[in-house]
Amino acid sequence: MRRHACLGVSLAAVVAASAAAYGPRLSGYDPLKVGAAAVRSEDLTVRDEQRKRDIPVRAYLPAHASPAPVVLFSHGLGGSRSGNRYLGEHWAKRGYVAIFVQHPGSDDSVWRGQPLLKRMSEMKKAASAANFMLRVRDIPAVLDRLARWNAEAGNPLVRRMDLAHVGMSGHSFGAVTTQAVSGESFGRLGPRFTDSRIRAAVAFSPSSPGGRAAKQAFGGVRIPWMLMTGTRDVALIGDADVASRLAVFPALPPGDKYEVVLFDAEHSAFADRALPGDRAARNPNHHRVVLGLTTAFWDAYLRRYPAARAWLAGTGPRSLLEPRDTWKRK
Repeated sequence: MRRHACLGVSLAAVVAASAAAYGPRLSGYDPLKVGAAAVRSEDLTVRDEQRKRDIPVRAYLPAHASPAPVVLFSHGLGGSRSGNRYLGEHWAKRGYVAIFVQHPGSDDSVWRGQPLLKRMSEMKKAASAANFMLRVRDIPAVLDRLARWNAEAGNPLVRRMDLAHVGMSGHSFGAVTTQAVSGESFGRLGPRFTDSRIRAAVAFSPSSPGGRAAKQAFGGVRIPWMLMTGTRDVALIGDADVASRLAVFPALPPGDKYEVVLFDAEHSAFADRALPGDRAARNPNHHRVVLGLTTAFWDAYLRRYPAARAWLAGTGPRSLLEPRDTWKRK
């Protein structure tokens, strides 16, 4: 049975103690529940002077004005800061400042304005090591700028962010970005891109690296991770198949690690809409699962809510999942 090193007690004991201490608050915990207050969004641009690079971001802000934990999101190949709106709005309604980062060079500028037959070749060229390097350097640049904006009078984000509690997330190429900045190791270079300001991470459509064993890449991850994939999660571009996505979780060390595999979910299941090449009908419950599990994860590891930890460790996830979905934790 897994034990928490800092406490010397098992997870089961933590859950039992939380249930005794919090009673009705645990039984009433619902990560899908949101208030009626609307959230608002702000489009801003991060200027990275060192690289002479402009990074567009969209901030989803909760209705309240007090400092809130921050969750970053990195889009997939060909996406933008406007994608995955359903995530940004829900997280903001749950009290998080959600920062959606757009990565020039692997964003929608790659295919917009291109003839239909040329779009795929342009997208393939953009799935490059050079763009990976741009992406993993975008994240610390954004975090640096958020710290400045948080103290900048007149900025829409001034005093809105609790930057001691930051989560990182992303889909597809954004999942690769997320993995790199939250603990993945790169051979002799080690976890060179890891940013210590990130306290928890969610990867939608994760993948194992080519040329390196998954255990070497992910065996040293030190923070909570949640992985989400599907039984049909294969993209048109790249060589990450379902086996590559499923190889990540077993390679992670024990301790606050989670994996959900949605039955019949394709690569687009985590996005706003279907993608070219999709074959299965979209399942509305997939987004319900994504919203519920990610919110509970952020509540547990950014807000440190005992009720959320207990929900994840108990029957909460299964109350959202369908029978052929799988759920694992360690």
